[in-house]
Amino acid sequence: MNAPTAITHLVPEIRLRSVPPALIEAFKARFGAQCSTALVVREQHGRDESSFEAPPPAAVIFAESTQDVADAVKLASEYAVPVIPFAVGSSLEGHLLAVQGGISIDVNRMNRVLAVNAEDLTVTVQPGVTRKQLNEEIKSTGLFFPIDPGADASIGGMSATRASGTNAVRYGTMRENVLALEVVTASGEVIRTGTRAKKSSAGYDLTRLFVGSEGTLGVITEITLRIYPLPEAVSAAICSFPSIEAAVRTTIQIIQLGVPIARVELIDRNSVRMVNAHSKLTLREEPMLLMEFHGSPAGVKEQAETVQEIAAEHGGNAFEWAVTPEERTKLWTARHNAYFAAVQSRPGCRVISTDTCVPISRLADCLLDSVAEADASGIPYFLVGHVGDGNFHFGYLLDPHDPGERERAEELNHRLVARALSLEGTCTGEHGVGLHKMEFLVTEAGAGAVDMMRTIKRALDPKNIMNPGKVFAL
Repeated sequence: MNAPTAITHLVPEIRLRSVPPALIEAFKARFGAQCSTALVVREQHGRDESSFEAPPPAAVIFAESTQDVADAVKLASEYAVPVIPFAVGSSLEGHLLAVQGGISIDVNRMNRVLAVNAEDLTVTVQPGVTRKQLNEEIKSTGLFFPIDPGADASIGGMSATRASGTNAVRYGTMRENVLALEVVTASGEVIRTGTRAKKSSAGYDLTRLFVGSEGTLGVITEITLRIYPLPEAVSAAICSFPSIEAAVRTTIQIIQLGVPIARVELIDRNSVRMVNAHSKLTLREEPMLLMEFHGSPAGVKEQAETVQEIAAEHGGNAFEWAVTPEERTKLWTARHNAYFAAVQSRPGCRVISTDTCVPISRLADCLLDSVAEADASGIPYFLVGHVGDGNFHFGYLLDPHDPGERERAEELNHRLVARALSLEGTCTGEHGVGLHKMEFLVTEAGAGAVDMMRTIKRALDPKNIMNPGKVFAL
């Protein structure tokens, strides 16, 4: 597998399509106050958590139903104007930017839990429901939805980007946990994919086609998910290590021994320091694993004892337990706030956040070389990782007024992704391709596979209106 040889995607390519005044008037006639052309609203919907900038969309439609989405897409299709789905705006790879202009369809008002089928362990929700909202609404049933990407992301956005997060090592990703979808296609037609049945051999797997499509094939308007019984016992622990390598070797051994750990997160020394300052904690400022165990009381005890023995073999110390829900919440909140802690550590900075995923046996090779390069660059950074499944994230903290820092950070990202690909990994474990990883997708999948993706895109979206300019160029 050949790695890319040049950095070619430092900024998004802006190719704005005109949005006719007649279309804006048609939107206002159909949607009234649900259509906004106010600059402040458009600017809010024209950015995400990436470091890229692009002009805002021409209008924002606040959809309240599937019919609203379908009508908006039909009007946009009539004028061949781009459509960009929008929920909470937590994307990290430029998915939400209107690089070809167009309109934003905000689904935040589509935020109802439609059906809870506790006996079948399924739930059906609208796309604006967030993961925290979902778990709050179903907790009385003794069930929970485990996918936890950190941010309180929307279920629609998580499905569109095939998100995963801290629990993936035990519960899988959105790919494994989405059973069925309702989707508005590029023509404005409403289709359904999949059923609540646990498996099916009926036709093409359209559900998997749309999960991870990043809004380029349609707008997801309803999602049916697997949910799980709340574990009888839960325990969390932190353990500090003398080096990142020791922490990674511990993780590899845990996974290879088949310990059914629910979460195992790596936090580097930089991140611990930033989290301490942001969350007012006193964690040891050393590389750290943050772990969680689910199961019966006896099973949790056995898992924890096994992990503690493995950690001790690799120099792990200061093993500390968090058994009560309050203690666990405090630890995981601090972990989930690592991004904001990092931003706060360098006021005025912008973040280039990137992730890769490699086979667990190659994790140490990939991670340690990447850390050495980041240390040598002089650019402040933080490192966190869902290392139980070989996935980790670097965040490079840039002075937005220093083009040289962006160039160096992009070079670090380039080397990191190329290294992961050379180790038979992927250019993105969970952030998605968006704008930032387009060149790497060709390297990873091959030109033939990307051409097949283009063929699918052209067939389902012949006018190229669904979030154009993302994943690959047409």
